[in-house]
Amino acid sequence: MSSFQRVRYVFQGLMMLLCVAVLLLTPEKGYRVIGYILSVVLAVGGLRALLYYFTMARHMVGGKIILFRGIIALDLGMFAAALADIPPIYVLLYLLIVNLFSGAVDVMHAREARKLGAPWRLLLASGLAGILMAVACAFCLRSPTILSYVYSAGLLSSACLRFAQAFRKTAIVYIS
Repeated sequence: MSSFQRVRYVFQGLMMLLCVAVLLLTPEKGYRVIGYILSVVLAVGGLRALLYYFTMARHMVGGKIILFRGIIALDLGMFAAALADIPPIYVLLYLLIVNLFSGAVDVMHAREARKLGAPWRLLLASGLAGILMAVACAFCLRSPTILSYVYSAGLLSSACLRFAQAFRKTAIVYIS
């Protein structure tokens, strides 16, 4: 992992901690702020993937996957921005589904990494934390305040995992 990637992971962890603070200080209105942040992050990530596709990835093997990921992320970001004026239960359901999907993808990546002999435990922990947080949110859908607390706990665990990934030693491969 390069030093820029480490700085990026630390920055992402700090932003997650900031979101946790917003949710804990204003649990009844914090979901709107998190919805806006989520929509901006998804839209910027989608635009970045599309820019990468049009500048470089269209000439690569598997470049169309980057195009599809960019389109889907941009679409999800715009959808999250459109959820600003509807009741909070729908925003919270959207966050629940996104976290459940993200956790399932992390678990599948961990299984694949384990088969390949790569480090997989941290990725599995991240995926299971996302799935457990989504399941806990499913039981609290009637109370947005409790749901904000559960979601902030999930964000806190994700932030801790980002910090762990940023500061863990990586193997350097030398080719001679």
